[in-house]
Amino acid sequence: MTDEAATTNGGSADVAVEPETLHGALVTRHGGQTVLFCERSELVELVTTLRGEGFWQCVDVCGVDYLTHPGRHDLPPGLEGERFEVVIGLLNHRERTRLRIRVQVPEHDCRVPSLCSVHPGAEAPEREAFDMFGIRFDGHPDMTRILMPDDWDGHPLRKDYDSGRIPVQFTPAATTAR
Repeated sequence: MTDEAATTNGGSADVAVEPETLHGALVTRHGGQTVLFCERSELVELVTTLRGEGFWQCVDVCGVDYLTHPGRHDLPPGLEGERFEVVIGLLNHRERTRLRIRVQVPEHDCRVPSLCSVHPGAEAPEREAFDMFGIRFDGHPDMTRILMPDDWDGHPLRKDYDSGRIPVQFTPAATTAR
């Protein structure tokens, strides 16, 4: 046994516990839900494998910007958090279980592979994450804006987006004669 694997504590050995994994992804549990932490390069393979195990429905794909929360503590040991994260929600209706996948996305290379080939219903949520956060989904059939006008500059849900740059014009409420 190596020094890293065990320590002596009053004559008994405390063995280091290997982190739980599922199909190569780190596993945590939060709020009764299984959460998988997957590398970007392994995302499509993982989701395809999970689909084969009954996770037939992708209920959501969303982006998260952790710019103001860089020291978050909900990551498994050894996993370094990035500014952005893509969160995927999957359902297994047979077993009535829900699974969440979290993928760390670096600010300097803000892209992940698209899940549209596995879950065609991911098309619109991936476009929304692109539109609001600027996270690109490689292989997406139509990676264009979905909520903002095509000529919109920036991504409104990024924490460093200048939200006050468009002045709001207020006009008096219309009155109706009785």
